[in-house]
Amino acid sequence: MKYVSVSVENGIAQVRLDRPDKLNALALDTLDELITVARRLRKDRTLRAVVIAGEGASFCSGLDIAAAMRTPGRIVRAFIPAPWRGTNRFQEACWAWRRIPVPVIAAVHGHCYGGGVQIALAADFRYATPDSKWSVLEGKWGIIPDMSGIRSLTEVTGPDVAKRLTMTAETISGAEAQRLGLVTELADDPVKAATAFAESLLTRSPDALAAAKRLIDGALTSSARRTFARERRAQIKLLALPNTKILRKAVMAKSTPDFQPRSRP
Repeated sequence: MKYVSVSVENGIAQVRLDRPDKLNALALDTLDELITVARRLRKDRTLRAVVIAGEGASFCSGLDIAAAMRTPGRIVRAFIPAPWRGTNRFQEACWAWRRIPVPVIAAVHGHCYGGGVQIALAADFRYATPDSKWSVLEGKWGIIPDMSGIRSLTEVTGPDVAKRLTMTAETISGAEAQRLGLVTELADDPVKAATAFAESLLTRSPDALAAAKRLIDGALTSSARRTFARERRAQIKLLALPNTKILRKAVMAKSTPDFQPRSRP
């Protein structure tokens, strides 16, 4: 790994964009590494949460266009979607984090531009400093966010705000981003706040968290009838799982639950 680092402690993965000399601008290798790390973490059934942040002065300043243009063949290949997933390399670098069945939390400081916004939006929650700088920067160059950002922006802000941010490419503060729905919470130290939130989830059943993430994400594109059916199936399964019984006993005994690995990969 050249541009992404990862460590896991107490079930919480700390993932870092690690190209601080370039404000964590996204090289094509960065995209590949993000996908590799996300897929590796997805297979870890002991994983409980993920915190994504950037090393140095910024979260991510977007795609390193100059570097990417030096290998046009790789760009062309990266645009080709995998038919079994429906995403290309640019999109999967973000969407792979949506596929991880644990809470993913982005901790944002400094610049969060272009592809950086789309990575942050792939997380379930976003903590940011009030003075962080956010921009759907693609509009400045006459293009659109194409790393799953159209979908994610619309989900978290609604179509009117998503259109405004995409069309204007304006730069807004973390405080304004929270007001618009891009940011979940503001914090002077977003990594510390994100990690504390992740730790608070360690007392919750990993199976229930996985089911909640899967069902809520799926509800955005499903009919009410289909969502209700998924609810029923998930609840029946949860009621029979060991971790549900472990949590119930711990609650009754007012003790800390000692969970087994998550049942669903």
